Parts: sequence; structure tokens; C-alpha cells
Amino acid sequence: MQNIFEEVDFLDKRCYEDYGLTPYILMENASSSMANYIKDNYSDKSTVLIVCGSGNNGADGIALARILYGDFDVSLYLLSQPKSPLAKYQLEVAQKIGVGIVDEIKSSDIVVDAIFGSGLNKELDTKTKETIDRLNMIDGVKIACDIPTAMVFKADITITMGGYKKALFEDVAKDYVGEIIVANLGLSKSVYQKESSVKLLEYHDLKLPNRKTKNSHKGSFGHLGVVSGEKSGASVISALSAINIGAGLVTLVGNNIQNQPISIMSSKTLPHNTTAIAIGMGLGYEYDGSILEVKVPKVIDADLFRDESILSILNDDNLVLTPHPKEFVAMYNMVFESKIDVETLQLNRFAYLSKISKYFPKVVFLLKGANSLIAHNEHIWVNPHGNSSLSKGGSGDVLSGIIGGLLAQGYTPIDSAINGSLIHTQIASIYKGADFALTPKKLIDLIELLV
Repeated sequence: MQNIFEEVDFLDKRCYEDYGLTPYILMENASSSMANYIKDNYSDKSTVLIVCGSGNNGADGIALARILYGDFDVSLYLLSQPKSPLAKYQLEVAQKIGVGIVDEIKSSDIVVDAIFGSGLNKELDTKTKETIDRLNMIDGVKIACDIPTAMVFKADITITMGGYKKALFEDVAKDYVGEIIVANLGLSKSVYQKESSVKLLEYHDLKLPNRKTKNSHKGSFGHLGVVSGEKSGASVISALSAINIGAGLVTLVGNNIQNQPISIMSSKTLPHNTTAIAIGMGLGYEYDGSILEVKVPKVIDADLFRDESILSILNDDNLVLTPHPKEFVAMYNMVFESKIDVETLQLNRFAYLSKISKYFPKVVFLLKGANSLIAHNEHIWVNPHGNSSLSKGGSGDVLSGIIGGLLAQGYTPIDSAINGSLIHTQIASIYKGADFALTPKKLIDLIELLV
């Protein structure tokens, strides 16, 4: 897991105050990191257009132009004249060695956005918007310095300075950041960074179920009860996902079960030996509410987020909630007087998820999206590995079934959410067909390929 920060200015300040480094040294290392990436990945015959703003993000870009000058065909375009001391200094040095400033934007093999970084706190003016629109139309590889300007520049690669930032993992950023690389600022990550309460999940964090114990039986691996309601297909998808991820027994619970798979049991009541419950998928509004009172771990999804009965259990232990944005908003608005809509949530997912997680500290929340966010006990984990092939009805039911299957096998709620989320995105990444053709059944069939 990697640290994610709100911003890294406080880490830079520590470098100045505790280590005796200067802003000039950190900027030199930041620009050198970008230059080394370009040198390692592109021909020295490439043309490079670097577009700079007037602040320190622009200073990074000017320093980059100076480092690449002589090895690459560099064009430096200043959107506005330097204002920060660092930008003025970098321009003076760059001009002394011969870096020229161009007065027009031209097509180039590599385009670098160094207009505004993570400190931007205002609307873009018309000139900047028009400039970025022109940059986005260029066919070359696009690289953002620290963060794509206002999430309008559409980068193929973002080289961010010192550490990952939350803004790079908001859903609205997904189509703009491209591949994210952290630039080294001249110190080991272990020295430069501090621990953060927000973590980036990586696939090597995944812990799959194992069956190393030879003296075992089906009951050794748990029994998941999947509550089936109005649309029983959703619960069938979850049940199949659970048994494929290793739950020893899976039972569909309800009165209207259709197309029951041969590997799944059914019952009108919850089995006495149930070790976990999955409820909400295709449930509708008529169900046995006493199931929520059963003291076993639960994963809750879909229709229950619009039902006020969910509020009665949000102080319980052993709960994983898996809402998509619309469902999250419905639940959030039942809890807090200040109402939000989906658009408001999507612009600041971290903040709203943190707020409700602090209000219900026992619950594990998994907010689905382009980047899934998992929150518990004032910590957030980010799964950035989702892709658009999962944007299809039933994908969430697969996720709920996987999490339920892990809960049934004895995973803690937070470990079920983290590992279930990683399993879900990894099996989607294994799929080799057309991205529009991934179905829940294909997704479930891919579980067996995990190693």
C-alpha cells in the first residue's frame, strides 16, 4: 500500500526545516525526475512542447526545458510571465543556456502541461481554457506536471511530485490523469513521506482464501445466506460469486427464487448455521426485516440504502456497505440535514465518505465508482484498478457475493471489503474480450484464474 495525501506542502516544509534542503533543490530533483522519464521512454529526436504558468508549477516546466535542451527539440511556451521567485529564477537560467521561448503552440511529439499544479484554487480564465483545448487536440503524448491543470488537460501520464494526492483519485480525474508516477524529490520515500490515513491499494496487497488444511469439510469454509427478493437474478449472481470465491455453503433465502443453480441451496428461512449474510441485491421493498437483527457479519447492497430500516443497524459491528453513488446519496441524506446530490458527491467523494464513516465508526463503507473508496475507523483505502468493462448491471452483485463469501470464511469486514474489491477489479482486468461484452457470468467464471 502507498500513502495518499491531501497535499505535500507540509512534507516539503519539513525538508526545508529539518533537513536543510531548499526549494531550489527539491525543484531540481522534481524536474530531473520528469526529464529522466522522458529520456528513458522517448527518442532524443522527439519534439517537446512545454507550456508553463506563472507559478511554481510553471517553474518546474521551465527547469524541465533547461534539462532537456540540447538533447531534445524543446519549445517553451509561457502562458503568462513568471511571477514566483522560483519561476523567475528558472527562466533566467534557461535563457542563459539558450532555451528559446515560442509564441505559438505547435504540434509536438510530447506535450507537457506545467500551467497549474495541485495548489490551484480558482476558475480557469478563458485564455487558459482555450490553450488547454488546443493542447488536448495535439496527437502527441501528453504529460502533466504534478496534476493535470484543473482536470481539463487530458494527460497520458501524470508525474506527481513527492507523493500521491487525493485529487488524482477522485472519479472526475479518472479520464484526465492517465498513468500516475511519483517523482522522487531527492530523498527516499521512507524519509520524505509520513504515514497517511489514506492508502492506495496494489494487487500485491491481495490475500486470497486458502485451503491448506487437509482435514476439512464444507462447513469449514463458512455458510453464506443470500437474501433473495423481488429480482431474484441479482441474488443468484451474488450466490454464484460467493461459492466461486470459496464459501463452503451458499443458500438463497426467500420465497420467490427462480433459476436456482445446482451448486446453490435454497430455503425460505435463514439456515441456523449461517456464518454471514448478503442482503439488498434485487431485494425490492418487501422482506423479512428480522434478518437484519441476526448477529452475524453482513454485506449490504442496493435497495436497502433507500430504506430507513438500514439506520437501525448502522451502529452494529461486522457490517460492510457497498453503495454506488446514487445509493450513497440516498443513505447520506437520511442521516444528515445538509442534503447532497450525486454531482456534489462525485466532486468530493473523499470528504463525504469520511463524514459518514466518522458518524458510524463501526461500519465498513465501500463507495463504488471509477475508483472505489473503502472507509473504516478514520482510514480510507483507494482501489484505482477498476475499468469501464465493469459498468454493467450485475457487476455490483458479483462484488457483494465475493465480499459475502469472504465474510462467511472468517475474513474481517475491512479485509473482506479490501480483498473483495481487489478481486473484483483483478478478474475484470484478466478479461480479454471486448470491454463492452463483459457479463456477470463471465466475471464469475474468471475467479478461478486468480492465483
